[in-house]
Amino acid sequence: MIMLKKYLSIVLFLYAISISFSQEKEINPPYHIKTISFVQNGQNAIPLFQLGDSFQLQFDDLHGTEDNYYYKIMHCDYDWKQSQLSINEYLTGFDNQRIQDYTNSLNALQIYSHYRIPFPNKLTQLKVSGNYVISILNEDQEVVFSRKFIIYEPLVSVPMQVKRARNVKDVEYKHNIDFAVKSNAITFQSPLKNVKVLLMQNGKFNNAISDIKPMYTIGNDLIYKYDSETQFWAGNEYLFFENKNIRAANNSIARIDTEGGLYNCFLYTSNARAKNPYTYWPDINGNFSIKNISAENDEIEADYAWIYFSLSAPSFYQNKDIFITGMFNNYALTDENKMEYNAKKGIYEKALMIKQGFTNFNYTIADKSGKIDEASAIDGNFYQTENNYFAIIYYRENNQRYDRVIGKGVATSTDIIN
Repeated sequence: MIMLKKYLSIVLFLYAISISFSQEKEINPPYHIKTISFVQNGQNAIPLFQLGDSFQLQFDDLHGTEDNYYYKIMHCDYDWKQSQLSINEYLTGFDNQRIQDYTNSLNALQIYSHYRIPFPNKLTQLKVSGNYVISILNEDQEVVFSRKFIIYEPLVSVPMQVKRARNVKDVEYKHNIDFAVKSNAITFQSPLKNVKVLLMQNGKFNNAISDIKPMYTIGNDLIYKYDSETQFWAGNEYLFFENKNIRAANNSIARIDTEGGLYNCFLYTSNARAKNPYTYWPDINGNFSIKNISAENDEIEADYAWIYFSLSAPSFYQNKDIFITGMFNNYALTDENKMEYNAKKGIYEKALMIKQGFTNFNYTIADKSGKIDEASAIDGNFYQTENNYFAIIYYRENNQRYDRVIGKGVATSTDIIN
């Protein structure tokens, strides 16, 4: 009996450790929470900010009843597991604070409450760089949703270059990223072990490349010139719709009605573009802009509309899950964003409630486990596609207790070379 109790105690202890140090994943919001975004200088931003800079997390609650929400912040290591730092080592002030900045919608058919959390604020200031997860909690201290963001220090330079793929079979379809890490402020200790990199395409976490070691070093410079380890599928330019004037049809919206009490915007049916030649079409790399041309304050006067998407795609995709994704929904592969096949019409369909403005989106294929099939992308992969790439550099000195983010690099494929 004593041995059994000891065994159970060990099992429970190990389970507690595994929970404490498990990888943090973003929690998708319930249906009534919309338009979650990081905002800097009045624009939606990729969640990558310099230490000390100001930014906000904003979101809407369609309940429109001024519900009480709280925020909690966790510091994480490179692999998004909770770091060893105590809260007072990475925060000045407190978290688990009630969100006090909120406003109800105005002149909109869909009522909502708009919430803002500015950083830094009088109660909470971030002290160190690194990976962070912010969780929004309700009055019962249940997590409503969470988002990742990254704080960096400008201690290194990261020259980058986008090149065409080295392999002949991929040269038309992929982008290869060459870069280096250089610093006069840091003398790297054991760089093969202590320096880590995260490569991101258009700021997305779901296809980011990690665990890349320097190919070689020249003095204190770290060089990354791989043939395949730093390659991304190039994709195609994002699709878009624009309903800044929510009552008017245009070249992306076929018709509009108000059945059901809200605006319904029916987009023209999209055709799969994988077999078509590449066509240059300027986009904002998956981002979105909230705008009501008749409003003074877009945050609370922009309305919501049901956007009806339809897609004509080859029968090959009928055994695949197809999702509508973009920054507007954090590229989430959820049932809410999954298209349904209409056998009678022979097309995929889905209606999503989205705040008015200008919105980039694409169609994403994934299997039942959520693994994205970029090789079979509905709109194809073309090396001419314009993407932004980010290299985020992490460093942990010997005996240091957390992963600092010491710099970032940015490159665009408009400057692609062979």
